[in-house]
Amino acid sequence: MNASYYRRAQGSGPGVYDSTDLTRSNWGAQLQHGSPPLALLTREIERLLAGSGQRIARLSLDILGAIPVAPVRVAARVQRPGRRICLLEAEMHATDDDRPVARLSAWALATADTAAVAADRHPSLSEGPALPPPDWFIRASGYAQSVDWRMQPDSPDGAAVSWLSPQVHLVDTEPTTALQRLAMVVDSANGVGAALDTDEYMFMNTDTVVHLHRLPTGQDFGLRARASIGPDGVGVTTAELFDRSGFIGTSAQALLVQRR
Repeated sequence: MNASYYRRAQGSGPGVYDSTDLTRSNWGAQLQHGSPPLALLTREIERLLAGSGQRIARLSLDILGAIPVAPVRVAARVQRPGRRICLLEAEMHATDDDRPVARLSAWALATADTAAVAADRHPSLSEGPALPPPDWFIRASGYAQSVDWRMQPDSPDGAAVSWLSPQVHLVDTEPTTALQRLAMVVDSANGVGAALDTDEYMFMNTDTVVHLHRLPTGQDFGLRARASIGPDGVGVTTAELFDRSGFIGTSAQALLVQRR
C-alpha cells in the first residue's frame, strides 16, 4: 500500500499537493472523483482541531467546479470559534489559475461521556460473500482501482448495499485516520445507489454531506444507498453508513442527471 491520492509538491510551499492518477473520476479523464478531495480537506480540518476537545459531527463538501487531476492547494481556517461548538472551513484551489474548486465546512462539537444513553437507530450491517461488480466498475480506472468494492445483495427495502475499503494512502505514505478513510469512500454512495445505467446517463453529484453520531473506526465501511430521480434532471442519493461496529451516520448528495 505505497500508492496515494496526493503527494507533497516539492518546492511549492505548504498545502500544495500533486494529484495522482488514482484521484481520476469515471466521469472524465481530467476530473477528480469527489472522495479524494473530501478526504484531503477533512485532513486539514482534523489537523486544525487537534487538541481542542471537540470532534467532527458534520462534513459538508461543495464541489465548486471541475477539480483537475493536477496540482492543488488546500488550507483550513476556523470560521466560527467556540469551546463547545465550532465551525471550520477548508478550501481547495487549482494552482494553475488559483480558482476554488471545492469547499468543505465542518461542525465540530465538544465531547462528553454519554455512553450510558448511546443508541443507534439501525442494527449493525453484516458482510456476506461479494457479488460480481458492475460492468462500469470493471472497465473503470483511476479512483475505482484504489478501492476494494464488495457488492452485497440489496436490502429488503430495495436499497443497494456495498462494503468499501480504501487500498491506498491519502498523502504520500502518511498514516490515515479512520475519518479520512471514510471520506475516501463515502462519495461513492452515488455509485453504490445508482438508479440509472451509466452508459446512458450521467448523474454527477454537486455535494456530499455526512452526519456522524459516532466517529468511524477501522478500514471497512458499509454503505446502504438509494437514489431518487426527479422528472426534471435533478436527483438525490442518500445512504446509511456503517463500520464493523455498527451504524455511524448518514450521507446525502444532490445529483445533476443528464442523458449522455
